[in-house]
Amino acid sequence: MSRAANKLTNTAIKNATTEGKAQRKLAGGGGLTLVVKPESKVWWLRYRYDGKERTLTLGAYPQTSLKEARAKRDEAKQLLAEGIDPVTHRATHKTKRVEATANTFKAVATEWLKEVHQKAVVEEHYNRNVRRLEQHAFPKLGRRPISEIEPSDILEPLRDIAKTGRRETAKRVKTLIGQVFRYTVSTGRAQRDMTADIRGILPASETKHHAAVVKPDEIADLLKRIDTYWGTPTVCMALELSPLLFLRPGELRTMKWEQIDWDDATWTTERTKNGEPLVVPLARQSIELLSQIQEVNGKWEWVFPGGHSKTKPMSNNAIRTALTRLELHGIMSAHGFRAMARTVLTERLGFRA
Repeated sequence: MSRAANKLTNTAIKNATTEGKAQRKLAGGGGLTLVVKPESKVWWLRYRYDGKERTLTLGAYPQTSLKEARAKRDEAKQLLAEGIDPVTHRATHKTKRVEATANTFKAVATEWLKEVHQKAVVEEHYNRNVRRLEQHAFPKLGRRPISEIEPSDILEPLRDIAKTGRRETAKRVKTLIGQVFRYTVSTGRAQRDMTADIRGILPASETKHHAAVVKPDEIADLLKRIDTYWGTPTVCMALELSPLLFLRPGELRTMKWEQIDWDDATWTTERTKNGEPLVVPLARQSIELLSQIQEVNGKWEWVFPGGHSKTKPMSNNAIRTALTRLELHGIMSAHGFRAMARTVLTERLGFRA
């Protein structure tokens, strides 16, 4: 801009008054105007676009100095030279900033957890995945607009996890991040799943099998030991039902009375790990055991309520502790009942998995 276009000086601006008027306008050149009121001084840019006169507010003085106001004027003039309306340009960018703030990774992940994931998995699995995101993903990705996150950004926290030896955890966190991205794509807030670009980069996790007895004589010994367990009625019954139902420990301990159909001899969970209702047929022995424990816990929501609070299900450590007391640590695990059933039914009895 020429000297003629930059008429105002810092001294003139500082000393400017309304001179008794409601407001006074001081021309700063090139459409730049300082609007002086008794309580404020504000920078305007007056310009014409598409045949119409428009006004763009550039900021208040002294927060926006003369030098800064001139720079903003010149930026707006450049937009006009390119055929862009400065007012529309600012509104568009403000909307994008607001959307980016609303669509941070944490905001979208929280939305996915509540709207999708919580409805598709059991409560224990849901809570575990919430903790994984809170501990491993949110610290580095949480505040980032999800549309701006690159594969390298995702890889960094995953490698931090893997370096500690928790390769399986890193794999599971990556899966969760991928699910959040695919949800974002489906809702039109991202272009693609960025985790696809880091496939195969993380070190493979080591496969760990749950301890389980699978031979008939070992199973017989296991059942005899279970019959001798001396714990609380709740844990005793849960332990006795485990080899009859061979479900995940989390599914068994969160059984509710309302889910049991005594007439049809079935138990239907609200949802499984895969999102489908799980209907479990109850053998005569299972019905008898449930009838016994109903006399003890029938007034509670849970078939196996917790020892410290009856409003919560039994601890996920209850079965594990019971097996340890029966000197079965390393021989049989709480998850081992599924492995036992799978082996016996498929390999020995010919059932297809």
